[in-house]
Amino acid sequence: MKTQDFETKKSFDFMGLKCPLPVLKTKRALKEVKDGEIIEVLADDPAANLDLKHFCEVSGNTLVKITMENNIIKCLIQKNTN
Repeated sequence: MKTQDFETKKSFDFMGLKCPLPVLKTKRALKEVKDGEIIEVLADDPAANLDLKHFCEVSGNTLVKITMENNIIKCLIQKNTN
């Protein structure tokens, strides 16, 4: 997946952080963008895959796409009005 497929406003690198930090920092990162904008989150914690999916479900944000390449999770999240 290439991030240019979607118009991302910001990319956040949470590599090296362990649960629950990628999700907590993603929550904070979404505060930096406007409703409807998409952020890219990069993480390498294996739990981040499920954690970010769950975060989107409970927070009301949209998980646009999530992929894993070379043990790096790339997640595109669209901020929704909460």
